[in-house]
Amino acid sequence: MFILAEMKNVTRIPPELFNLKLNEAIAGELNKKLANKVVLNVGLCIALFDIISLQESFIFPGDGASHTRVKFRYIVFRPFIEEILLGKIRSCSQEGVHVTLGFFDDILIPPSALQHPSKFNETEQAWVWEYDTGDGSKHDLFMDAGESIRFRVTAEMFNETCPMGPITMPETQENPDNKGSINEPGLGLLTWWDN
Repeated sequence: MFILAEMKNVTRIPPELFNLKLNEAIAGELNKKLANKVVLNVGLCIALFDIISLQESFIFPGDGASHTRVKFRYIVFRPFIEEILLGKIRSCSQEGVHVTLGFFDDILIPPSALQHPSKFNETEQAWVWEYDTGDGSKHDLFMDAGESIRFRVTAEMFNETCPMGPITMPETQENPDNKGSINEPGLGLLTWWDN
């Protein structure tokens, strides 16, 4: 479930941290940068484990901070395929069962991976497993929010999200050549802008 990932980085140490030991300053900056973040194809970063090596530091013109090349190991949450984990049901929807581990909430068990036969109950907002008792009768077992659940990891997906650009406003009849005007927020009264 947890692994040690070896990483490299050029860490920026701002001047206000120069009073600390270099290892302490770098550890703080690495934790600030990586803790509780998902790194693509690595996993969810938890905390710095240790610093393996420090290389040379640079100070670039116009920037008073030092930049140090560092090699380190980070504790990362990345379950392996076929691993069985224990979590709690956060919620249920038509998409499947949403599970939380307490520190990680992005787990989805799709309907195809649930016990068969299962169906979604709209009124209860829960998945129901129609358990066959063996004597020809069926017993409904509800997957309610807050209940503990064991599940097997069958796949891992890293979805890279890109930042959204600004929402563009459609051109209006008043401003056909799309120059700034007083009607646009943030421009104020700029009569010279239309020249």
